[in-house]
Amino acid sequence: MKTVRINGVEIYPFVSVDELLNYIDGKKSILIAINAGKINRATNDTREIINNGIGYADGRGAQYALRKHGFPDAIIIPGCELWLSIIEKNYKTDKSFYFVGGKEEVIEKTIEKLRSDYPGINILGYRNGYLSENDEEILINEIAEKKPDFVFVAMGSPKQELLMCKMYQKHQAIYQGLGGSFDIYVGNLKRAPEWLRKRGLEGPYRVITDFNKARFNRFVNDFSFMVKVFFNKI
Repeated sequence: MKTVRINGVEIYPFVSVDELLNYIDGKKSILIAINAGKINRATNDTREIINNGIGYADGRGAQYALRKHGFPDAIIIPGCELWLSIIEKNYKTDKSFYFVGGKEEVIEKTIEKLRSDYPGINILGYRNGYLSENDEEILINEIAEKKPDFVFVAMGSPKQELLMCKMYQKHQAIYQGLGGSFDIYVGNLKRAPEWLRKRGLEGPYRVITDFNKARFNRFVNDFSFMVKVFFNKI
């Protein structure tokens, strides 16, 4: 499948979630959500991580850039929805799963809810996202030993991408970084209403409803990125 290179970052212009799911079927790689910030602030190291994996548009800025570069049907695929689509497609098969991230109470609630929502799901293991150097080594070795088919890591960028790269070197599987998706899944965080999400306005919604300086700065940077794309500066 052809990718689009924007500021050195390769993005797959998927037109549906099903297209992505079918594309990764039988593959082993790292799924990386791409937004304006990851494109705008890409370094040689982050580009290498993204370009060795499968980057998909998880934000209005990334989608807009894809459309400006000749892919008008490219869609936004929220990572906080994609992991559940992957589970839905695979949990009734012989595929296995491992989960990393969140506080201890969050990961416990996540696993409990997954077992309720997806009866019979084969969970090989899980742990919270607070890792010492020794914890990280133990986790990587456990992943290599248990060999799950899918590993979901909810730690935020770039921590989760760096950890997934280390795990992938020891055991190849489908990995996906999830940021705060576990908190959303168990109801600790609320998303924008669906009608706003469909219009790519979840970012502004979160700035207004849950304001903090870092989120506002991201919003400003995302807007700046889209202006550059509009004027063909990136």
